[in-house]
Amino acid sequence: MSDALIDSLTAAVQARPDDLPLRLHLAELLVAAGRGAEAIEHAAQVLSREPGNEAARGLMASALAPPKAAEQTGPAPSVGPAPSAGPSGADPAAGRPAAQAGGVDWAAMEQEFGDVVPPRFAKAGDEPEPVTGHADRSFDVERSTVTLADVGGMAEVKKRLEVSFLGPLRNPKLRSLFGKSLRGGLLLYGPPGCGKTFLARAVAGEMGAAFISLSITDVLNMWIGSSEKNLHDLFESARGHAPCVLFLDEIDALGHKRSQLNSSAMRTVVNQLLTELDGVQGGNEGVFVLAATNAPWDVDGALRRPGRLDRTVLVLPPDAPARASIIEYHLRDRPVAGVDLTAVAAATENFSGADLAHLCETAAEYAMRDSIATGEIRMINQSDMLNAAREVRPSTDAWFTTARNVAMFANQSGEYDDLAAYLKKRKSR
Repeated sequence: MSDALIDSLTAAVQARPDDLPLRLHLAELLVAAGRGAEAIEHAAQVLSREPGNEAARGLMASALAPPKAAEQTGPAPSVGPAPSAGPSGADPAAGRPAAQAGGVDWAAMEQEFGDVVPPRFAKAGDEPEPVTGHADRSFDVERSTVTLADVGGMAEVKKRLEVSFLGPLRNPKLRSLFGKSLRGGLLLYGPPGCGKTFLARAVAGEMGAAFISLSITDVLNMWIGSSEKNLHDLFESARGHAPCVLFLDEIDALGHKRSQLNSSAMRTVVNQLLTELDGVQGGNEGVFVLAATNAPWDVDGALRRPGRLDRTVLVLPPDAPARASIIEYHLRDRPVAGVDLTAVAAATENFSGADLAHLCETAAEYAMRDSIATGEIRMINQSDMLNAAREVRPSTDAWFTTARNVAMFANQSGEYDDLAAYLKKRKSR
Protein backbone atom coordinates (compact mmCIF):
# COMPACT_ATOMS: atom_id res chain seq x y z
CA MET A 1 0.00 0.00 0.00
CA SER A 2 1.42 3.34 -1.05
CA ASP A 3 2.20 5.63 1.91
CA ALA A 4 1.79 8.57 -0.47
CA LEU A 5 -1.86 7.63 -1.08
CA ILE A 6 -2.50 7.32 2.65
CA ASP A 7 -0.85 10.67 3.31
CA SER A 8 -2.97 12.26 0.60
CA LEU A 9 -6.18 10.83 2.04
CA THR A 10 -5.15 11.90 5.55
CA ALA A 11 -4.77 15.46 4.33
CA ALA A 12 -8.14 15.26 2.64
CA VAL A 13 -9.81 14.01 5.83
CA GLN A 14 -8.23 16.82 7.82
CA ALA A 15 -9.68 19.29 5.34
CA ARG A 16 -13.11 17.58 5.37
CA PRO A 17 -13.46 15.97 8.84
CA ASP A 18 -17.21 15.40 8.44
CA ASP A 19 -16.83 13.35 5.25
CA LEU A 20 -17.49 9.93 6.81
CA PRO A 21 -17.13 7.79 3.62
CA LEU A 22 -13.73 9.36 2.98
CA ARG A 23 -12.71 8.70 6.60
CA LEU A 24 -13.86 5.05 6.29
CA HIS A 25 -11.86 4.61 3.09
CA LEU A 26 -8.76 5.94 4.83
CA ALA A 27 -9.36 3.53 7.73
CA GLU A 28 -9.58 0.60 5.26
CA LEU A 29 -6.23 1.54 3.73
CA LEU A 30 -4.64 1.91 7.18
CA VAL A 31 -5.84 -1.56 8.23
CA ALA A 32 -4.56 -3.08 4.99
CA ALA A 33 -1.20 -1.38 5.57
CA GLY A 34 -0.95 -2.85 9.08
CA ARG A 35 -1.42 0.54 10.75
CA GLY A 36 -4.33 -0.51 12.94
CA ALA A 37 -3.67 2.01 15.73
CA GLU A 38 -4.25 4.88 13.29
CA ALA A 39 -7.32 3.20 11.81
CA ILE A 40 -8.92 2.92 15.27
CA GLU A 41 -9.07 6.68 15.64
CA HIS A 42 -10.89 7.17 12.33
CA ALA A 43 -13.32 4.29 12.94
CA ALA A 44 -14.09 5.71 16.38
CA GLN A 45 -14.82 9.12 14.86
CA VAL A 46 -17.34 7.52 12.49
CA LEU A 47 -18.97 5.55 15.32
CA SER A 48 -19.29 8.67 17.43
CA ARG A 49 -21.52 10.12 14.69
CA GLU A 50 -23.15 6.89 13.49
CA PRO A 51 -23.09 4.28 16.31
CA GLY A 52 -24.81 1.72 14.07
CA ASN A 53 -22.38 1.94 11.11
CA GLU A 54 -21.54 -1.72 10.39
CA ALA A 55 -18.55 -0.89 8.19
CA ALA A 56 -16.98 1.17 10.96
CA ARG A 57 -17.59 -1.61 13.49
CA GLY A 58 -15.95 -4.13 11.18
CA LEU A 59 -12.94 -1.88 10.66
CA MET A 60 -12.66 -1.39 14.42
CA ALA A 61 -12.67 -5.19 14.89
CA SER A 62 -9.99 -5.62 12.25
CA ALA A 63 -7.82 -2.89 13.73
CA LEU A 64 -8.08 -4.41 17.22
CA ALA A 65 -7.38 -7.97 16.07
CA PRO A 66 -3.83 -9.46 16.17
CA PRO A 67 -1.82 -8.88 12.99
CA LYS A 68 -2.39 -12.42 11.68
CA ALA A 69 -6.13 -12.20 12.22
CA ALA A 70 -6.18 -8.81 10.56
CA GLU A 71 -4.53 -10.24 7.43
CA GLN A 72 -7.06 -13.06 7.25
CA THR A 73 -10.03 -10.81 7.88
CA GLY A 74 -9.27 -8.27 5.20
CA PRO A 75 -9.65 -4.52 5.18
CA ALA A 76 -13.39 -4.32 5.81
CA PRO A 77 -14.84 -7.50 7.31
CA SER A 78 -18.49 -7.77 8.12
CA VAL A 79 -19.63 -8.58 11.60
CA GLY A 80 -20.98 -12.12 11.14
CA PRO A 81 -21.44 -15.28 13.19
CA ALA A 82 -18.66 -16.27 15.52
CA PRO A 83 -16.28 -18.99 14.36
CA SER A 84 -16.53 -22.31 16.10
CA ALA A 85 -14.90 -22.41 19.49
CA GLY A 86 -12.45 -24.98 20.68
CA PRO A 87 -12.95 -27.26 23.67
CA SER A 88 -11.84 -24.54 26.06
CA GLY A 89 -14.60 -22.20 24.85
CA ALA A 90 -12.12 -19.90 23.09
CA ASP A 91 -11.65 -18.86 19.48
CA PRO A 92 -8.48 -20.69 18.40
CA ALA A 93 -7.63 -18.03 15.83
CA ALA A 94 -7.97 -14.91 17.93
CA GLY A 95 -7.51 -16.40 21.41
CA ARG A 96 -10.70 -14.69 22.64
CA PRO A 97 -13.66 -16.17 24.57
CA ALA A 98 -16.40 -17.56 22.41
CA ALA A 99 -18.94 -15.31 24.15
CA GLN A 100 -17.30 -12.36 22.37
CA ALA A 101 -19.00 -13.03 19.07
CA GLY A 102 -17.17 -11.94 15.93
CA GLY A 103 -13.94 -11.42 17.89
CA VAL A 104 -15.08 -7.97 19.12
CA ASP A 105 -14.88 -7.22 22.84
CA TRP A 106 -17.42 -4.38 22.87
CA ALA A 107 -17.13 -3.86 26.63
CA ALA A 108 -13.38 -3.34 26.33
CA MET A 109 -13.82 -1.05 23.35
CA GLU A 110 -16.45 1.03 25.18
CA GLN A 111 -14.13 1.38 28.17
CA GLU A 112 -11.10 2.28 26.04
CA PHE A 113 -12.84 4.70 23.69
CA GLY A 114 -15.55 6.00 26.05
CA ASP A 115 -14.39 9.57 25.59
CA VAL A 116 -14.96 9.35 21.81
CA VAL A 117 -17.67 6.73 21.23
CA PRO A 118 -21.02 7.06 23.04
CA PRO A 119 -22.11 4.15 25.31
CA ARG A 120 -23.92 1.30 23.56
CA PHE A 121 -26.82 1.25 26.03
CA ALA A 122 -28.17 4.23 27.98
CA LYS A 123 -29.15 3.84 31.65
CA ALA A 124 -32.66 4.56 32.81
CA GLY A 125 -32.93 7.75 34.84
CA ASP A 126 -34.01 5.90 37.99
CA GLU A 127 -31.47 3.08 37.74
CA PRO A 128 -29.43 2.87 40.97
CA GLU A 129 -25.65 3.07 40.88
CA PRO A 130 -23.89 -0.24 41.54
CA VAL A 131 -22.89 -0.84 45.14
CA THR A 132 -19.13 -1.45 45.37
CA GLY A 133 -18.83 -1.82 49.12
CA HIS A 134 -18.45 0.62 51.98
CA ALA A 135 -16.78 3.88 51.02
CA ASP A 136 -13.51 4.85 52.62
CA ARG A 137 -14.19 7.57 55.20
CA SER A 138 -10.65 8.99 55.00
CA PHE A 139 -12.02 12.06 53.17
CA ASP A 140 -13.53 13.15 56.49
CA VAL A 141 -10.04 13.72 57.90
CA GLU A 142 -8.88 17.35 58.04
CA ARG A 143 -5.75 19.21 59.07
CA SER A 144 -6.56 22.17 61.27
CA THR A 145 -4.64 25.39 60.73
CA VAL A 146 -5.79 27.17 63.92
CA THR A 147 -4.10 26.83 67.30
CA LEU A 148 -4.92 27.80 70.88
CA ALA A 149 -3.22 31.15 70.27
CA ASP A 150 -6.13 31.95 67.94
CA VAL A 151 -8.63 31.34 70.76
CA GLY A 152 -9.41 34.46 72.76
CA GLY A 153 -9.73 34.07 76.53
CA MET A 154 -10.68 30.63 77.96
CA ALA A 155 -7.64 30.52 80.25
CA GLU A 156 -9.08 27.77 82.47
CA VAL A 157 -10.09 25.66 79.51
CA LYS A 158 -6.64 25.97 77.93
CA LYS A 159 -5.02 25.01 81.25
CA ARG A 160 -7.15 21.87 81.47
CA LEU A 161 -6.36 20.92 77.90
CA GLU A 162 -2.64 21.40 78.55
CA VAL A 163 -2.73 18.99 81.48
CA SER A 164 -4.97 16.41 79.83
CA PHE A 165 -3.70 16.26 76.26
CA LEU A 166 -1.04 18.68 75.13
CA GLY A 167 1.48 18.35 77.97
CA PRO A 168 1.75 14.54 77.80
CA LEU A 169 2.02 14.67 74.01
CA ARG A 170 4.93 17.14 74.09
CA ASN A 171 6.79 15.27 76.86
CA PRO A 172 6.93 11.55 76.01
CA LYS A 173 9.57 10.75 78.66
CA LEU A 174 7.57 12.45 81.39
CA ARG A 175 4.46 10.72 80.11
CA SER A 176 6.18 7.36 80.36
CA LEU A 177 7.46 8.12 83.87
CA PHE A 178 4.00 8.91 85.20
CA GLY A 179 2.26 6.24 83.14
CA LYS A 180 0.04 8.79 81.40
CA SER A 181 -1.88 7.32 78.49
CA LEU A 182 -2.38 9.23 75.25
CA ARG A 183 -5.98 8.13 75.11
CA GLY A 184 -8.71 10.10 76.78
CA GLY A 185 -11.95 11.95 76.49
CA LEU A 186 -13.02 15.47 77.38
CA LEU A 187 -16.58 16.81 77.43
CA LEU A 188 -16.95 20.50 76.58
CA TYR A 189 -20.26 21.97 77.65
CA GLY A 190 -21.76 25.41 77.87
CA PRO A 191 -24.16 27.79 76.13
CA PRO A 192 -24.35 27.65 72.33
CA GLY A 193 -22.13 29.84 70.20
CA CYS A 194 -19.24 30.08 72.68
CA GLY A 195 -16.59 28.38 70.55
CA LYS A 196 -16.62 24.71 71.53
CA THR A 197 -16.14 23.54 67.93
CA PHE A 198 -13.47 26.16 67.27
CA LEU A 199 -11.66 25.10 70.43
CA ALA A 200 -11.62 21.47 69.30
CA ARG A 201 -10.10 22.49 65.96
CA ALA A 202 -7.50 24.57 67.82
CA VAL A 203 -6.52 21.54 69.91
CA ALA A 204 -5.97 19.52 66.74
CA GLY A 205 -3.90 22.32 65.23
CA GLU A 206 -1.86 22.71 68.41
CA MET A 207 -1.05 18.99 68.38
CA GLY A 208 -0.40 18.84 64.66
CA ALA A 209 -2.94 16.02 64.70
CA ALA A 210 -5.61 14.99 62.24
CA PHE A 211 -9.12 16.25 62.93
CA ILE A 212 -12.38 14.40 62.35
CA SER A 213 -15.68 16.05 63.17
CA LEU A 214 -18.57 13.67 63.72
CA SER A 215 -22.19 14.78 63.83
CA ILE A 216 -25.45 12.90 64.05
CA THR A 217 -25.91 13.06 60.26
CA ASP A 218 -22.63 11.15 59.78
CA VAL A 219 -23.90 8.27 61.86
CA LEU A 220 -27.65 7.75 61.77
CA ASN A 221 -29.10 5.63 58.99
CA MET A 222 -32.56 4.19 58.47
CA TRP A 223 -31.24 0.62 57.94
CA ILE A 224 -30.76 -1.57 61.00
CA GLY A 225 -27.09 -1.92 61.88
CA SER A 226 -25.89 0.77 59.47
CA SER A 227 -25.66 3.47 62.13
CA GLU A 228 -23.45 1.27 64.31
CA LYS A 229 -21.25 0.45 61.32
CA ASN A 230 -20.91 4.15 60.42
CA LEU A 231 -19.86 4.89 63.99
CA HIS A 232 -17.31 2.08 63.96
CA ASP A 233 -15.89 3.21 60.59
CA LEU A 234 -15.38 6.75 61.86
CA PHE A 235 -13.53 5.54 64.95
CA GLU A 236 -11.45 3.22 62.76
CA SER A 237 -10.55 6.19 60.56
CA ALA A 238 -9.45 8.11 63.66
CA ARG A 239 -7.32 5.17 64.85
CA GLY A 240 -5.75 4.89 61.41
CA HIS A 241 -4.77 8.58 61.44
CA ALA A 242 -3.48 8.76 65.03
CA PRO A 243 -2.60 11.11 66.57
CA CYS A 244 -6.08 12.32 65.84
CA VAL A 245 -8.68 14.52 67.51
CA LEU A 246 -12.14 13.00 67.09
CA PHE A 247 -14.75 15.66 67.75
CA LEU A 248 -18.24 14.45 68.66
CA ASP A 249 -20.51 17.44 68.17
CA GLU A 250 -23.91 17.51 69.89
CA ILE A 251 -23.02 14.39 71.87
CA ASP A 252 -26.39 14.53 73.63
CA ALA A 253 -28.03 13.57 70.31
CA LEU A 254 -25.85 10.46 69.81
CA GLY A 255 -25.39 9.60 73.48
CA HIS A 256 -28.76 10.53 74.97
CA LYS A 257 -29.77 8.89 78.24
CA ARG A 258 -30.92 5.41 77.34
CA SER A 259 -33.55 5.49 80.07
CA GLN A 260 -35.28 8.28 78.16
CA LEU A 261 -35.10 6.63 74.73
CA ASN A 262 -38.15 4.88 73.30
CA SER A 263 -36.25 3.60 70.27
CA SER A 264 -34.31 0.37 70.64
CA ALA A 265 -32.27 1.35 67.56
CA MET A 266 -30.98 4.49 69.29
CA ARG A 267 -30.11 2.50 72.40
CA THR A 268 -27.88 0.23 70.30
CA VAL A 269 -26.17 3.31 68.85
CA VAL A 270 -25.36 4.49 72.38
CA ASN A 271 -24.05 1.01 73.20
CA GLN A 272 -21.84 1.07 70.12
CA LEU A 273 -20.49 4.48 71.10
CA LEU A 274 -19.60 3.13 74.55
CA THR A 275 -17.80 0.19 72.94
CA GLU A 276 -15.80 2.45 70.62
CA LEU A 277 -14.79 4.77 73.46
CA ASP A 278 -13.49 1.75 75.38
CA GLY A 279 -11.46 0.70 72.35
CA VAL A 280 -12.46 -2.94 72.78
CA GLN A 281 -12.17 -3.82 69.09
CA GLY A 282 -9.25 -1.47 68.40
CA GLY A 283 -6.83 0.41 70.60
CA ASN A 284 -7.58 4.09 71.06
CA GLU A 285 -4.00 5.06 71.79
CA GLY A 286 -3.37 8.43 70.16
CA VAL A 287 -7.09 9.10 69.63
CA PHE A 288 -8.22 12.14 71.61
CA VAL A 289 -11.99 12.29 71.93
CA LEU A 290 -13.46 15.74 72.42
CA ALA A 291 -17.21 15.96 72.77
CA ALA A 292 -19.39 19.05 72.90
CA THR A 293 -22.92 19.61 74.10
CA ASN A 294 -25.25 22.36 75.20
CA ALA A 295 -27.13 19.92 77.44
CA PRO A 296 -24.71 17.73 79.45
CA TRP A 297 -27.58 16.71 81.73
CA ASP A 298 -29.08 14.77 78.79
CA VAL A 299 -25.91 12.73 78.13
CA ASP A 300 -26.00 9.10 79.24
CA GLY A 301 -24.15 8.66 82.51
CA ALA A 302 -22.17 5.70 81.15
CA LEU A 303 -20.49 7.98 78.62
CA ARG A 304 -19.06 10.06 81.46
CA ARG A 305 -17.62 7.10 83.32
CA PRO A 306 -13.84 7.13 84.03
CA GLY A 307 -11.96 6.04 80.94
CA ARG A 308 -14.49 7.55 78.55
CA LEU A 309 -15.56 11.20 78.62
CA ASP A 310 -14.34 11.39 82.18
CA ARG A 311 -13.19 15.03 82.20
CA THR A 312 -15.65 17.88 81.91
CA VAL A 313 -14.85 21.50 81.04
CA LEU A 314 -17.32 24.38 81.15
CA VAL A 315 -16.92 26.69 78.15
CA LEU A 316 -18.34 30.05 79.20
CA PRO A 317 -19.16 33.19 77.22
CA PRO A 318 -16.00 35.20 76.44
CA ASP A 319 -14.73 37.64 79.03
CA ALA A 320 -14.18 41.35 78.24
CA PRO A 321 -10.68 41.02 76.65
CA ALA A 322 -11.88 38.06 74.59
CA ARG A 323 -14.98 39.97 73.48
CA ALA A 324 -12.81 42.87 72.32
CA SER A 325 -10.65 40.45 70.30
CA ILE A 326 -13.69 38.80 68.74
CA ILE A 327 -15.24 42.15 67.80
CA GLU A 328 -11.96 43.30 66.28
CA TYR A 329 -11.77 40.08 64.28
CA HIS A 330 -15.27 40.51 62.82
CA LEU A 331 -14.59 44.17 61.93
CA ARG A 332 -11.25 43.47 60.27
CA ASP A 333 -12.52 43.65 56.67
CA ARG A 334 -15.16 46.35 57.24
CA PRO A 335 -14.76 50.16 57.01
CA VAL A 336 -14.43 51.27 60.64
CA ALA A 337 -13.68 54.65 62.23
CA GLY A 338 -13.43 55.63 65.90
CA VAL A 339 -14.67 52.38 67.45
CA ASP A 340 -13.72 51.95 71.12
CA LEU A 341 -13.38 48.19 71.50
CA THR A 342 -13.13 48.37 75.31
CA ALA A 343 -16.40 50.28 75.58
CA VAL A 344 -18.20 47.95 73.19
CA ALA A 345 -16.88 44.91 75.06
CA ALA A 346 -18.18 46.38 78.34
CA ALA A 347 -21.62 46.80 76.75
CA THR A 348 -21.80 43.17 75.59
CA GLU A 349 -21.49 41.19 78.79
CA ASN A 350 -22.83 37.60 78.53
CA PHE A 351 -22.68 37.76 74.72
CA SER A 352 -21.49 34.58 73.04
CA GLY A 353 -19.05 34.61 70.15
CA ALA A 354 -21.96 34.10 67.75
CA ASP A 355 -23.81 37.02 69.35
CA LEU A 356 -20.78 39.27 68.81
CA ALA A 357 -20.58 38.28 65.16
CA HIS A 358 -24.25 39.20 64.80
CA LEU A 359 -23.63 42.50 66.58
CA CYS A 360 -20.95 43.47 64.04
CA GLU A 361 -23.27 42.48 61.20
CA THR A 362 -26.03 44.66 62.65
CA ALA A 363 -23.70 47.66 63.06
CA ALA A 364 -22.64 47.26 59.42
CA GLU A 365 -26.29 47.29 58.38
CA TYR A 366 -26.81 50.63 60.20
CA ALA A 367 -23.89 52.24 58.35
CA MET A 368 -24.93 50.76 55.02
CA ARG A 369 -28.53 51.93 55.45
CA ASP A 370 -27.37 55.51 56.10
CA SER A 371 -25.01 55.37 53.14
CA ILE A 372 -27.87 54.34 50.86
CA ALA A 373 -30.20 57.01 52.26
CA THR A 374 -27.71 59.88 51.96
CA GLY A 375 -25.85 58.75 48.88
CA GLU A 376 -22.53 59.15 50.71
CA ILE A 377 -20.58 56.21 52.04
CA ARG A 378 -19.71 56.48 55.72
CA MET A 379 -17.71 54.28 58.07
CA ILE A 380 -19.01 52.10 60.88
CA ASN A 381 -18.66 54.19 64.04
CA GLN A 382 -19.01 53.84 67.79
CA SER A 383 -22.67 54.87 67.70
CA ASP A 384 -23.46 52.01 65.31
CA MET A 385 -21.77 49.50 67.60
CA LEU A 386 -23.54 50.68 70.76
CA ASN A 387 -26.92 50.83 69.01
CA ALA A 388 -26.38 47.28 67.81
CA ALA A 389 -25.44 46.21 71.35
CA ARG A 390 -28.77 47.55 72.58
CA GLU A 391 -30.68 45.77 69.83
CA VAL A 392 -28.98 42.36 69.95
CA ARG A 393 -29.78 40.41 73.09
CA PRO A 394 -27.40 37.76 74.47
CA SER A 395 -28.55 34.27 73.47
CA THR A 396 -26.94 32.74 76.56
CA ASP A 397 -29.62 33.97 78.98
CA ALA A 398 -32.06 31.16 78.15
CA TRP A 399 -29.33 28.55 78.58
CA PHE A 400 -28.29 29.88 81.98
CA THR A 401 -31.92 29.79 83.16
CA THR A 402 -32.01 26.03 82.52
CA ALA A 403 -28.48 25.51 83.83
CA ARG A 404 -29.32 27.28 87.10
CA ASN A 405 -32.00 24.69 87.86
CA VAL A 406 -29.59 21.85 87.14
CA ALA A 407 -26.84 23.36 89.31
CA MET A 408 -29.28 23.88 92.20
CA PHE A 409 -31.27 20.62 92.16
CA ALA A 410 -29.27 18.01 90.18
CA ASN A 411 -25.68 18.46 91.33
CA GLN A 412 -25.49 15.75 93.98
CA SER A 413 -22.35 14.27 92.41
CA GLY A 414 -20.63 17.66 92.18
CA GLU A 415 -20.10 17.44 88.44
CA TYR A 416 -21.57 20.93 87.97
CA ASP A 417 -19.63 22.66 90.74
CA ASP A 418 -17.84 24.90 88.25
CA LEU A 419 -21.19 25.93 86.77
CA ALA A 420 -22.62 26.63 90.25
CA ALA A 421 -19.57 28.76 91.11
CA TYR A 422 -19.92 30.79 87.93
CA LEU A 423 -23.64 31.35 88.47
CA LYS A 424 -22.95 32.51 92.01
CA LYS A 425 -20.30 34.93 90.77
CA ARG A 426 -22.60 36.15 88.00
CA LYS A 427 -25.44 36.78 90.47
CA SER A 428 -23.23 38.88 92.71
CA ARG A 429 -22.32 41.30 89.94
